Amino acid sequence: MAQNDLVVVGIDVAKDRVDACIRALALRQSCPNTAQGHRTLVAWLRKYQVSKAVMEASGGYEREWRKVLHNAGIEVRIVDPKRVRSFALSAGRLAKNDAIDAEMIAWFAETFSEAPNQTHDDAHEELVALVKARIGLVELKIRLQSRDAHAGPGQIRKAHARVLKSLAAEIEKLEAAIAAKVKATADFAECAAIIESVPGFAETTSANLLAGMPELGHVSDEIAAALIGLAPYDDDSGQRRGERHIRGGRRWVRNAIYMPCLGAATQNNPAIKAFYDRLVAKGKPPKVALVACMRKLIIILNTLIATVVTSSDNERFQIALGPRPSACKATDRGADGVKAVAAAGGGAPAPALRPPDHRATSPQLL
Repeated sequence: MAQNDLVVVGIDVAKDRVDACIRALALRQSCPNTAQGHRTLVAWLRKYQVSKAVMEASGGYEREWRKVLHNAGIEVRIVDPKRVRSFALSAGRLAKNDAIDAEMIAWFAETFSEAPNQTHDDAHEELVALVKARIGLVELKIRLQSRDAHAGPGQIRKAHARVLKSLAAEIEKLEAAIAAKVKATADFAECAAIIESVPGFAETTSANLLAGMPELGHVSDEIAAALIGLAPYDDDSGQRRGERHIRGGRRWVRNAIYMPCLGAATQNNPAIKAFYDRLVAKGKPPKVALVACMRKLIIILNTLIATVVTSSDNERFQIALGPRPSACKATDRGADGVKAVAAAGGGAPAPALRPPDHRATSPQLL
């Protein structure tokens, strides 16, 4: 039986069907990706009182199954396929097929059963889809613009110009949809106000962080840095002390905030710029100093959002949005480079932040 008598099913999702395995009971099932297949799988899981279903992220095919199981009252967890495969290899399981994958997913979930729950949020899923669609169109626009310099005949240039014009219009529509979604959702609007209060961060950055880092304010600073891939990890053995490197995390979110963080570290945020200059003056490579600034900004946001989320009196917090960063006075910002989060009657600055433990390894996360 699984840990704590919790019956767990591992589900390997393909385009046309799923393979399920209740490892603790040595049971297997295969169902087509149809309405009848959905009903069959739900009935089978209820028969054996399954309370948790675990499946890999599979390019979007898992979303429909997650929704079906969630509506059936079964807890659903999405895990990283790379971690499951590494887990299988560590156990000496070299063979790979759909049935074996389902068993490995179930074993992995039983082994790491203490991971925090994942909540299902339709509003957040919609925001993620909008943000990723915008990022995809922006990347397509950049690639086309880079080719345009060597496009050749005028007919090709005109074709590129028409496509670029269409892309710009579609990007604008997506940005309007993202802004409307954030404004219409109270939690999003509150967190967006906090994020945009950081000099150098604007609406696009806040939307990227809302979509890619919903854990902000709900986890420790170390976990927040690890989730986005900005936590330095040890590389020591015996007497050797290796260099610390960041690794893992959500690359698309890290890439999305790279340029805003670069602007904050070099131009828009006096406190973060002073921190960046101090690191460079100590001999740190500019890229290392920039990553440290990115991590510091994420920790600042995590602390500010947590303060608002856990406060029993949210009315006493007000984000001083004011003019854009270029027009803000340095006195409007606290020691951490964030505009004041003040009490309604003229309150105290944001709480002091403790530095992250650069040596700590983040806990295992599903």
